[in-house]
Amino acid sequence: MHVISEALHFGPRFELAAATSVGAGALKRSENQDNFLLIDASGQAAFLAGQAPARSQVNGWPAGHVRAAVLDGMGGHGNGREAAEAVVQGLLAVPACTSHAMLAAELDQLHARLQQQFNQTPAARSPGTTLTLLEIPPDGDPLLYHVGDSRLYEVSENTVTCLTVDHVPATVHAMAGLLDESGWRARVHGQHHPQIAQAFVLGNVINDRLELQLPLVALDAGNLPPFLAHLGDRRVLPLQREAVYVLASDGFWSCASPDEAIARWPALCRGKTAAQASEAILADFLRQPPAGLHSDNLTAVVLRLKA
Repeated sequence: MHVISEALHFGPRFELAAATSVGAGALKRSENQDNFLLIDASGQAAFLAGQAPARSQVNGWPAGHVRAAVLDGMGGHGNGREAAEAVVQGLLAVPACTSHAMLAAELDQLHARLQQQFNQTPAARSPGTTLTLLEIPPDGDPLLYHVGDSRLYEVSENTVTCLTVDHVPATVHAMAGLLDESGWRARVHGQHHPQIAQAFVLGNVINDRLELQLPLVALDAGNLPPFLAHLGDRRVLPLQREAVYVLASDGFWSCASPDEAIARWPALCRGKTAAQASEAILADFLRQPPAGLHSDNLTAVVLRLKA
């Protein structure tokens, strides 16, 4: 397990840390196809390269700006780890963004560029990766950008609330009016379905379930059902001072009863620093793997507001 927080400084408002592992279970994955990115308030960046912790300095990074992201390369599509690493390297070149319009434009360009790059490389299927990202200007609320089925959770004193919508077939069915709220929640948060309807680099099957479309589709109040309309993929995210925020890959809920392990997060995060909380979340999962686990990589980025 790697825990990343040392020598990174996120300014007077935040502390962040990342923890990642190849996973738990009897049949562990052969490689860690997850990744993460932390860029601190001085432009120091931490991420994985070749599955090992790496650092770099982002030139020209504005003081006080912060970026945090979790990525999960699609293991069933060749080059999943390589796709996640390529997106991280691309994100290191994306300038600090202060509006959703700027952020979406930069990431759409990165998506198209990497799509073209990987389509020139022979693989079983086109690669893809999830991307759940927080872009935090020095004096503003975070900007959320989300593609795939990694998640952002808000962990309060006693509850855990998911702040993103999984881009999976059940969500597509709900958008078409084929699933109500209880049916959607049962499939997405009560069961394990390792299928995805949209991924960064890969594209989407949201508007046409029979053919892969190359662009990305933002889910928002205009196309989501009413019970999910407040959880748009690209929105400003006001933070609650008493809460902890966890960006996580789907290894944490790839099991028979996904909510059981996540329900322990409030106790695991209570009174801890971001680094301590990220380590505690992974250590708890590795020590007590949930029933019916489908072994997968695990990555958690924890954000806390400073007192």
